[in-house]
Amino acid sequence: MDELSAWLRLWLAPNLGAATSARLVSTAGSAPAVLRMRPNQLRECGLSDEAIAFLQAEQSPASVAQARDWVEAESARHLIYRGHPDYPPQLEDIARPPAVLAVLGDVSLLRDPQLAMVGSRSASRQGAESARAFAKHLAAQGLVMTSGLALGIDGACHEGALASTGSTVAVMATGADRVYPAKHRDLAHRIVAEGGALVTEFPLGSTPQKSHFPQRNRVIAGLSTGVLVVEATLRSGSLITARFAQEQGREVFAMPGSIHQPTAKGCHALIKQGAKLVESAEDILEELAPQLRARLAEGVETSVSASEALSAEPPLDSDHEALLQAMGFDPVTLDALVQQTDFDASELASMLLILELEGRVSAEPGGRYQRLK
Repeated sequence: MDELSAWLRLWLAPNLGAATSARLVSTAGSAPAVLRMRPNQLRECGLSDEAIAFLQAEQSPASVAQARDWVEAESARHLIYRGHPDYPPQLEDIARPPAVLAVLGDVSLLRDPQLAMVGSRSASRQGAESARAFAKHLAAQGLVMTSGLALGIDGACHEGALASTGSTVAVMATGADRVYPAKHRDLAHRIVAEGGALVTEFPLGSTPQKSHFPQRNRVIAGLSTGVLVVEATLRSGSLITARFAQEQGREVFAMPGSIHQPTAKGCHALIKQGAKLVESAEDILEELAPQLRARLAEGVETSVSASEALSAEPPLDSDHEALLQAMGFDPVTLDALVQQTDFDASELASMLLILELEGRVSAEPGGRYQRLK
């Protein structure tokens, strides 16, 4: 039996995880050798009768044939296993390296220097804009921007990288033939079409189960040289990714926010625990440059802050400028602005609408407004 077929059986066997597969291969010497082990030897390794029957079936199981058909249908599809030339070496260093990865797109990106960016699915306008700006700039400097294809910060990361000359990788919590969330189907297609990659350790047909997301987060952290967290609550899955990164010896960066913003509390907690506070792309590039390619180190001189990376804005008249100064950067109500400025409620409502249309202010839940950029 060839190497790929053997690994596919290990990958698709029922109730057989990556850690057990790795232990079996280490014991037998290779994936094909595992399939030649006697049933009693496999039982001693903790395998169920169902898993043993799957591994030693004379005919190739339907799911194995389906996986081979999938990868052979298009040149952009890849199935890479541990020991394969395209398998990312940085994953070999983590706990429970995936036995097999399904990749759609440019598989070579998985071996390139990557920065993971994760954060809240319910990102603020400011947070999403910062994520896009950082991703656009860092991707242009040579870092592959890696995230999880989720709504909010993940999506902004992928979009920012696509807007640059760089690349992006999306690690999925589903099979390679499914996209979750459905709203990001077009984004997933763009990632592949524009030179990026989708990657997953889950077999074809796998749906987004709750248990899949922490596993996906471990791969996001494992692929990357560092993880940047942009907006996260204290119970956010992004903190799980950061914890994996710390355990795996990766750098952890966190973007601070308002003390009144719930989605800033997770980032502030990470900073208290030793994550590097990030105010500009330069903070990340300076920290990672010694570990990355020479061209990345050269890019430090041209790095900019998130505000500088955003498009230049036309000047404001004095009244609108005064209103923005009064707002600060924390969410504020219309009543509070009436008390803080010389404008009445109707004037403020009109001015806020204009500023919102220009992308300088966002309307937040609870009748509050927040200054952007």
